[in-house]
Amino acid sequence: MEDATFPLMLAVAGVLAGLALLWRGFVAHGTAIRVADTATSRIATLAAGEVRGSGVVEPAEVTLVSPLQRIECVWYRSRVSSGDDGGGVWSDERGVGFRIRDPSGSIRVFPRDATIHVGDRLDESTDLLGEEPVALRRRSDVSIGTGSTGRHRYREARLEPGDTVTVVGSAVPFGHLGDPSLADALAPGGVGASDPEVASDIAEARSAGLLVSPEEAWGNAAIAGFGIGRPVSEPELHPEATHQPLAGAEEAQTIARTWDLRPDDLVLSSGRDGRLLIAGGAPG
Repeated sequence: MEDATFPLMLAVAGVLAGLALLWRGFVAHGTAIRVADTATSRIATLAAGEVRGSGVVEPAEVTLVSPLQRIECVWYRSRVSSGDDGGGVWSDERGVGFRIRDPSGSIRVFPRDATIHVGDRLDESTDLLGEEPVALRRRSDVSIGTGSTGRHRYREARLEPGDTVTVVGSAVPFGHLGDPSLADALAPGGVGASDPEVASDIAEARSAGLLVSPEEAWGNAAIAGFGIGRPVSEPELHPEATHQPLAGAEEAQTIARTWDLRPDDLVLSSGRDGRLLIAGGAPG
């Protein structure tokens, strides 16, 4: 009886592995069809609706530092698995908003709910003596757990500034996003303006004439670039405060482009037609 159990277990494991590979194949095939069925448009001529754009990644407000190699990026997916059984030991995935640029212009990408297909930049394991790979440069806050023993496999996929990507998603006016701050992260949390109670409070304040301009509400904080010490216009400072140099023309343009999206400016995001799809490389 025992002799028959082991082959049965192997057969079940083989079937499950086959189903997993089949599912991955269907997902990859669906991704390829979606990319192929949407024509690439120049960013400067994008129209609202389902679009496909391709360009070079540019950082927007902030960038991330990847956990396993400490590389500047706008998205990462990092995983550590056990070399003994292939089980997961630690994983993390995060992304922030960015831009893509082609020769005609650039557009802001809001990555909430995005599906990202990018190959691993790191895929190495500890050696037979337990020494970690040379390419591994873990951040100090990354811990794989004291109970984890044996060899480990380290994998990390990233989107870095300068990478070429193809994006398929909905081009929508910036003003149509329910809450840009939530849409600007791959795994957002918290309560934003799309929350019914918050939206009700905003509507009530607007009807009562209680809403004020950003300049009235925030003062110097409403000046683009002020928070990073490069304001685009002269702030009001205490006479004894340290003077902040104004941003140059090119820097001011970059800051304005990053922070001052107009309500009718088109941006890329997930929409009714499906999740935002970001794939590494050009459409081909």
